[in-house]
Order: sequence, then C-alpha cells, then structure tokens
Amino acid sequence: MSLAPLRILVVLPMYGGSLSIGHYCATALGGMGHVVKVFDATLLYPAFTGLRALGLPQAATSQLENAFLHVVAQAIWAQVQSLEPHLVLAAAQAPLGRGLLQRLRRSNVRTAMWFVEDHEIFSYWRSYAPLYDVFAVIQKEPFLSKLAALGQHNVLYLPLAALPEVHRPLDLTQQERREYGADIGFMGAGYPNRRLAFRQLAGRDFKIWGSDWEDEPLLVSHVQRAGARISSEESVKIYNATRINLNLHSSMQTRDLVSHGDFVNPRTFELAAIGAFQLVDERSLLPELFAKDELATFATLEEMFAAIDHYLACPEERRAIAQRARAKALREHTYAARMTALLDFIQERMGAWPQDQRREESLPEELSPQLRDSLDRLLRTLGLGPHAHFDEVIQALRARSGVLSDVEATLLFLDEWRKQYARK
Repeated sequence: MSLAPLRILVVLPMYGGSLSIGHYCATALGGMGHVVKVFDATLLYPAFTGLRALGLPQAATSQLENAFLHVVAQAIWAQVQSLEPHLVLAAAQAPLGRGLLQRLRRSNVRTAMWFVEDHEIFSYWRSYAPLYDVFAVIQKEPFLSKLAALGQHNVLYLPLAALPEVHRPLDLTQQERREYGADIGFMGAGYPNRRLAFRQLAGRDFKIWGSDWEDEPLLVSHVQRAGARISSEESVKIYNATRINLNLHSSMQTRDLVSHGDFVNPRTFELAAIGAFQLVDERSLLPELFAKDELATFATLEEMFAAIDHYLACPEERRAIAQRARAKALREHTYAARMTALLDFIQERMGAWPQDQRREESLPEELSPQLRDSLDRLLRTLGLGPHAHFDEVIQALRARSGVLSDVEATLLFLDEWRKQYARK
C-alpha cells in the first residue's frame, strides 16, 4: 500500500553486527521519501566501556552502567521530542529500555524492533519483545509461538536483505584484484565451526578476511591484515574480486560443522545483489528465498570441497548462477522491499498513521497556504517534527551550507532581530 511520507527515528545499538543493518534501513527509508533520523548510539559506546576501565567494584560499576543507560534513554527521548516521529525503529540490541518503551507507548509513538539475531543464542527478546508494538524476526517456528506466548502477536517474519546502492558490481583495478582477489575467499568472524572446516583449505589460494582468527596456526598465513575488521566498502571489493565466496553460517558447536540452521545471514543477500558467486550451506528457510538454480549450496563439508573444485573449473556456470541470484535479490530482497513490508504490516495491524492535526491548529490563521507548505517542506528537509522549537530550526539551518531559500533567509533574519531586541 502507498504511504505518505513519515518521520522515522532509527535507533542503532552501541556496538554489534546489526549496526550496518540499521544504517541500511535508514538509507532505504530515506530513499522511499520518508524523513529519517538516526540515533547513533555508537558515539556513546567509548564512555560506556570506560566505566569498566575505572577499576571500581563490580556493584558500583553495574550501578554506574545502569545510570548511564538511563542517560542514553533520555537522549533518545530528547530526539523523539525533537523529531516527533511516527515510528521509532530499533535495530537489534538498540538501547531502548523498558521505561523508555513504556513512555513511547503512552505517548502514542509506534515502535518496532527488527530482531536480526538467533533467538536461541540471544535471549533478551523475552524481556523486551512484548513492549514493542511490532516485532520483526528472521526466524519462524518455534520462535513465533514463543513470542505469542509472551503476548506479542504483532510479529512479522522479515528476512534480511541487500542495499543495491552499496552491494553492487564494481570495476576493480588490477591492483585491487591482486589485493582482494583469490580463488576462494571468506569474510567473517572465526567461529569454531569455521575454524575447523577451513583447515582443509590450508595451502590453497584462499583468503580469510575478518576478526577472531587468532591461535589458528594452519590458517594464519591465509588471514588478511592480521584479522583486522573490514569496512563495508572494502567487503564489497573483496566479494567482487573473489572467484568463490564461501558462506558458511556461524555456529558455536563443532560436532556438525555445517549447522543446518534456519535463518539466512545478510551475507547471502549481499553477495547475491553484487552478482558475486557464493557457496552457501543449506538452511531451512533458504528455498523460499532463492531457487535451486540461483544459489550453489552444500549440505556437508565433502559437498563444499567438491563444489569448490567443480566451480573453479566452470567459470561460465559460476557467472550464470550469480547473475540469476542478482536478478532475484534486486527484484525481491532489498532493504526498500523489507521496509515497505514492515510499514505496511504496522499500518495493517495498528491502523492508519496518525495525522499531524496539532500542526494545522498551531499555525496562525493568517498564514497563507503557500507559506504553510514552505514551512512544512523546510521542517521535513531539516529532519524536524512539525512542532520543533524555533531554536532547533535555527540550529539546524546554521549547520547547513549552500544557498538559502527565501524562507530560510527570513527565519535567520528573525533570529538575528530577536537577538538584537533581547540586548535592548
């Protein structure tokens, strides 16, 4: 369904894997025409971790951490008051505590979390899921029934996605192909199942990118940049340059190195959108996302090693599969598609989005419709709510560069006049 532009506050976690996903959501929502603000909690993370570095007793440290999280909640609430959002969208592990979520509900601000994690490993959802208006997840049963048992019935299965503006084919230089390219490559953290599985690739043209690969002597020569973290921009270059991108989902257990889990990781969609060839382990939710001829899969390590040899010898087959996966990803698995599904679901479950009735009532009657429209457009451009304080508008205007519009120039003139009048 078609939606009028909404004001949306995207709250990021202070750290963690969902950081980039939160940014991708914000980018997609902005591209859809919505007014989007990002609460970047990563800016507060050094201060939060610094509390432990003080060396205080554990009880005192815990008390300070709780007080700090209360300050973070107050900062988010201040952003809510400034933007007056229709929706607060939280990425997984975003610092929205119980008190803030209850306050948002009392204020009729709709809330949603996209829980992009394994519910069996990360269990904090039990405390917070019922407090959100909508809870989006990347798994199905038994997770859906567990959420219903807690009283959360507005649950949306929302698999991960790709952002075409970021995850795209690149024309790499020869130097970039030498630096990033290999017959076989893997990008990700050194989980136990991956460490054991990849040992058999030692000695081959194999590059490992990412962290947590320490104390792995057979693979040390394959780990690039001593296990430094890789930016999203560089990861796209790596995917483009690698002939076979391994995509083995993470697992802490080592009994079965191919975990046969359910959810599909973001790497699957990102590689597909790039048009890069990947070998991905079979997942129970994968067949409804990609057809058999759109991805090359394996169910055992023996199948993975055999597939590596086969596809290295068949570059045309690799390209054909990768292009089919890219077409599917761009057609169905983008963040814009996911955000559309989420907003439609919220409206379906909770009714039409609230109108800004107070905005119309607060404007003086003598304002012409033309000036009303100009002010509304300016507030949207600045990412402010319809009831933003005059000082907030002026502060946002002064932070901008470029040629001023008539309305902007008038507001800045009024601010200067107000300052001169105040001095008298």
